[in-house]
Amino acid sequence: MLRFVNVLWALLLAAPVLASDPTGRIRVVDGDTLKVGGVTVRLHGIDAPEMDQTCRDGAGVDWRCGRWVTQVVTERYEGKRARCKTIEQDKYGRDVARCTVRGNDLGKVLVSDGRAFAYRYYSMAYDLDEKAAAVRRAGLHGYDVQSPAAFRKAQRSTPADRADGCVIKGNLSRSGARIYHVPGQENYARTRISPQKGERWFCNEAEARAAGWRRAKR
Repeated sequence: MLRFVNVLWALLLAAPVLASDPTGRIRVVDGDTLKVGGVTVRLHGIDAPEMDQTCRDGAGVDWRCGRWVTQVVTERYEGKRARCKTIEQDKYGRDVARCTVRGNDLGKVLVSDGRAFAYRYYSMAYDLDEKAAAVRRAGLHGYDVQSPAAFRKAQRSTPADRADGCVIKGNLSRSGARIYHVPGQENYARTRISPQKGERWFCNEAEARAAGWRRAKR
């Protein structure tokens, strides 16, 4: 009997312990991450643009869509009371949860409004909501936007794809125009390079021009 009790205690201690379901006032961290009653919550099944992520409008101009989404979520939900149901904890120690505000599923609202995307790798819960938003060109769907997951992957791979000293960014506009940005230009920091889309790094301007790219106007 004593041996059975000891084994039971060992199993209980080894089992992962999830925090109680967060409930409380919201403080917005970014488009898909909140503090709810002091607990950091990553909304389950959705993925919003990263804070430093940019999107491109119809004129080929980049704008800070990541900051915009965070601002919209803050204006709408900061200080309101949320009730969350924890599903798991991620590798960063955050509660991954579904949250409601006044009975409305926060993830569903953000995806339906085009402020975030369905994170299908983890859940299909908001798949149809995103498809409906895309048909309406709601929010982010009205712009040229890279998926947040692809953006994060590109950020991680950038140093390996760039040779030392080659810091000129060859970027494709929405219309397909080849434009390069040099350090110090207005949009240089916000320009992201996606080799899978045909974008690339150059070591000098002569190399970029010879390859058929033109310098950005600002």
